[in-house]
This record gives sequence, structure tokens and C-alpha cells, in this order.
Amino acid sequence: MDERPRRSFWEIMNDIDRRIIFVILFVVVAIPLVLKVGGTIPPTAPVEGAHEAVESLEAGDYLMVSIDFDATSAPELMPMLRSVLRQAFAKDVKVIMLGHIAIGLPLGHMALEQVAAEYDAEYGVDYVDLGYRPGYIAVMIAMGREIEDIFRTDYQGTSIREMPITADVHSYADIDLLFGFEHGAVIDYWVRYAQARFDQRMAFGTTAVMAPDAYPYLQSGQIEGLVGGLKGAAEYETLIGQPGLGTRGMPAQEWGHLLVIGFIVLGNLGYFFTRGKQRKPAA
Repeated sequence: MDERPRRSFWEIMNDIDRRIIFVILFVVVAIPLVLKVGGTIPPTAPVEGAHEAVESLEAGDYLMVSIDFDATSAPELMPMLRSVLRQAFAKDVKVIMLGHIAIGLPLGHMALEQVAAEYDAEYGVDYVDLGYRPGYIAVMIAMGREIEDIFRTDYQGTSIREMPITADVHSYADIDLLFGFEHGAVIDYWVRYAQARFDQRMAFGTTAVMAPDAYPYLQSGQIEGLVGGLKGAAEYETLIGQPGLGTRGMPAQEWGHLLVIGFIVLGNLGYFFTRGKQRKPAA
């Protein structure tokens, strides 16, 4: 006969294997992704501002896109990047891509080529990837005088003066809007050197954790819009009427957050109900 004392629910919860928690979290996050649970996300004013900044561009205007993130932030920033590119190509806006994080530029280039193909855009005529140059502060300042001083060629080594899209582009004065996708402090330098010094119009997409640091620039009017995190990406997809990974990812993120909160509550309740109990020593 088993004479071991019966364990309470809270004691069992306190001792649950963390691997079980990870499995439960995986299942909860996977269900909405597999079932493609989603819906329209009402846009907020900062996201609407970013959308309106791109929407204000006319056919033939220039949008400079800066890839300032890497794979660690791609789940949040890639959906909004694709949405901005779709909006630009739909309006026949010229897209110039560059970046200040070298390992992230292939991700940006992949999205650029994917969206360009959707709109039958031609490389060198409708869009171009200038690539990466080290020393982002020097790059930002130099582009205010002459872009060719820094980017003599695109990422493939073709002279920018040999391509129709950049034949007459020399400085920020020729760029109608800069849209940066950020997961770090590069946004601060864009504002300091491109906006404050050269009065460049700009909007940004950031990771959720970086968005609070960018709000002062929005409130001061230095940037025209801000897309923050996966929720912001979903809002932008709503505005352009093309649901994507942002919209599909929001339910998974919400369910995951609720589960983690639930585990935290259960863990604290378990501690509260069992803290006064001592296990009996074995006979």
C-alpha cells in the first residue's frame, strides 16, 4: 500500500518540469499559426502617420529604405518592410535600399526582390540595392553632400551613374522620404544627421522594445510616423489591405503572452499556498 502523502495541486504545479511548459507554449503559439487565425487590427495614429508619409509620394518619387536590423528582429520587421515596399511599388515610387547592419541586408534584399517581382518592377530602373558601407555616421553625413562619394556602385558593383534609377540622384535633396527599419540605436543617428542637419523627411519601423525610445522623435515632429513591433506591422497590413505575417502572427503572440501571464499567476499562487508546508522526512 502506497503510504506517501498526497500532494496538493499547488505542490504539483510548483514542481512541474520546465520542458512541459515549453511544449505547452509551443502548442499554444503554433495553433493560431497553423489555423491562420487572424483579423484586422485597428491602426493607431503613429502607424497611420507612417502610412500617410508613403502615401503622399507620387509616381517617380524616391523612397530610401534603410535595413538596420538582422535575423534576430526579422519576425517583427520583415512584415512591415514588405508592406511598405508593396505600398511604394503600387504607386510606382522608386525604391533605393541600403543598410547599416551588413548581416541584415540579405534579408532586406530578399524582401525587395520578392515584392518587386509581384509588381513586375525592373532592377536598376524601379529599384536598386546599394548595399552596405562601414561607418554609418560618416555615411549619413556624406550622403547629404553627394551619395556617389559613398556609394559609387550598387551591391553588385554596377556604377550608380549607369543605372537610370540613380543617374540623377545626388543627395538627400533628391530623396522624397527615408523609411528606416530599426532594432537598435541607428535611428538616433538618422534623426541627428539626416533629419536635423539636412531636413530629410523620414518615418521608421522599429521592434516593440525600441518603439518607446522613438516616440519623442514622433512627438517633436522630427519623424512623420512610427510602426512599432509585430502589432504595428499588422496595423500597416490593415491600412494597405494586404494581410500578411504580421496579421497572422498577432494571435500567436497574444495567446503566448496570455499563457506566460497565466503561468506567472499560477506560480505565485502555488508559492503562496505551499510556503508554510514542510515535507515530512522519510522514515
